[in-house]
Amino acid sequence: MTTYSESETSRTLSVIEQFNDAFNRRDVDAVMTLLTDDVIFENTSPFPDGKRLTGQSNVRAFWASLFASTPDAHFAAEDLFAVDDRCTVRWRYSFTSSDGTPGHVRGVDVFKVRDGKVSEKFAYVKG
Repeated sequence: MTTYSESETSRTLSVIEQFNDAFNRRDVDAVMTLLTDDVIFENTSPFPDGKRLTGQSNVRAFWASLFASTPDAHFAAEDLFAVDDRCTVRWRYSFTSSDGTPGHVRGVDVFKVRDGKVSEKFAYVKG
């Protein structure tokens, strides 16, 4: 029988909520303080499997570029749940494209938290 820790689940949810808040502020420094040194991030592109980035410097460069290229983007968590050190977030990411057209994508992030920081973030999109 698997047992789950309510306190670990609560800590995981808190870390992910902090991450989402920092992400919406486009605060690269705040996002990075919530990631382990050996973080693994799998992006949604290129199709079909996305690109895997590892380590603080590679992930920082990605976030800095994304935030600079989408200054009005907004991340909305539509559903969030966690068990122990794992969390899944169903989301909608809204933005304005380079030609001024509003757009959005919907997807899911699968997180793993270790020692109060995100150690894995795997992102998937619909379509």
